[in-house]
Amino acid sequence: MLWSIGTFAVYLAGMVAIGLWAYKRTVSQSDFVLGGRQLNSWVAALSANASDFSGWLLLGLPGAIYVSGLGEAWIAVGLACGFAGSWILLAPRLRVYTERVTDARAGGDSDSLTLSSFLENRFNDPTRLLRGVSAILIIVFYFFYVASGLVAMAALFDQVFGLSPAPAIAIGVGIVVLYTVLGGFLAVSYTDVVQAAMMWLALLVVPVMAVTALGGLGGLAEGVSARSDGLLSAVGGVSLDADLGRWASTETLGWVVILSGLAWGLGYFGQPHILSRYMGIRSVRDIPKAAVISVTWAVSAMAMAVAIGFIGIAYFDTPLGNPEQVFPLLIESLSHPLVAGLLLAAILAAVMSTADSQLLVAASALTEDGYKAFVNRDADPRALLWISRVTVVVVALAAAAIALWGNQSVMDLVGYAWAGFGAGFGPILVLSVFWKRMTWAGALAGMIAGGVTAILWDVVDTAYLGIGLYAMVPAVALSLVAIFVFNGLAKVSTQMEEDFDRVEAELRAAGSGPGAEKAAGV
Repeated sequence: MLWSIGTFAVYLAGMVAIGLWAYKRTVSQSDFVLGGRQLNSWVAALSANASDFSGWLLLGLPGAIYVSGLGEAWIAVGLACGFAGSWILLAPRLRVYTERVTDARAGGDSDSLTLSSFLENRFNDPTRLLRGVSAILIIVFYFFYVASGLVAMAALFDQVFGLSPAPAIAIGVGIVVLYTVLGGFLAVSYTDVVQAAMMWLALLVVPVMAVTALGGLGGLAEGVSARSDGLLSAVGGVSLDADLGRWASTETLGWVVILSGLAWGLGYFGQPHILSRYMGIRSVRDIPKAAVISVTWAVSAMAMAVAIGFIGIAYFDTPLGNPEQVFPLLIESLSHPLVAGLLLAAILAAVMSTADSQLLVAASALTEDGYKAFVNRDADPRALLWISRVTVVVVALAAAAIALWGNQSVMDLVGYAWAGFGAGFGPILVLSVFWKRMTWAGALAGMIAGGVTAILWDVVDTAYLGIGLYAMVPAVALSLVAIFVFNGLAKVSTQMEEDFDRVEAELRAAGSGPGAEKAAGV
């Protein structure tokens, strides 16, 4: 345990050091929320990965594979496709549009620091409902999302140190809040780079050690098949029965498994903590390189996480009581305490790298889209900066309460929040940057339809339908229907058309050759 304590202490001290470094470079609200839009390709790419995958990658996904086998791998396939699609389709336009769209109230270009402010400016919303409703959705869903990270953090501290949830969450929240409050977006982004490297290396090292211990790939395949042949079925049909202590057949429909897994990829188009990296990258010309780095990391990391789930099935003789602990249990079983401490710190890094990004976005929504937008539009920038820092603490405490008194797994909490963001924001954001004739009425209807469906679907499905389909599918479908049905209730202004044409022109110029971007003012 001493090795683990020392390793964790060094890691946490390093995160705080980065926060202190970023503190000196964070002098305005723009710096705190988007880092002055100065991220290079590597930092933007790895920060997007680290802020995305969290404890879900090292705990949730291996645990899901351990419980249900290959059928759960469709989630990884869907996420890989969705991540690549968001970098290609959304990142360039969102980067330019959020900086260039006109703020009708200010009478000039607006540096939209949040998605809510972008939507209000993009559609010249006279009601301000878009900004208010979107900010509420962001705050509500992030309470659950941050809570999922804290649940994972508590499980890790319990596994390694035997700590109960309350002190474990207190320690984790304290460190995350400290460096996030100090350095804002820059601290979060640069700590993410370190955390992404730790996560990827841990996912690489553990399977190599485990497969070697099992006698090679043949031993792995034999161990999995001995538990149940159905674990290798791509359409599911097998699940761990904790009461029986073995894997048993289920009645899950194959098409539901595949469609639900692939639907996770749609979520990438609406996750504010990931999209903020697209908004904060230095230049639209840095995006292609960042996309290659980011997608390569994501695909390889998820493949290794899936492998870890199967390795756990083959390695452990009796079914685990908590499947989401398969990765840390493998680490402790296979490695020296010093190595184990380093690898377990990677799990803590995964949890913290997402929690800090989500805290920052939620705090920005409260400050930029709540206080500044509706209470004091002319607030002093320095005052806003400190209000944002205080808000980070408030959101963290609320999420900690959900984590302590809730009773859901990491996978459940992440799935709930992921569907809410993906359906509530994804369709309207994609259409907002591609469809010139879209209006605030369509955007608001789509946001409400998608968000509400994501919240209520599981209740309706459990009580009346019994399909087991992931909420993302019906929520995105209803969001799109609502957008097109209600879009005609408002008109497209001349300013909106001019903004759209200007952004398209800048994007074409940025891709036409060296120097074109500078000439276009991107």
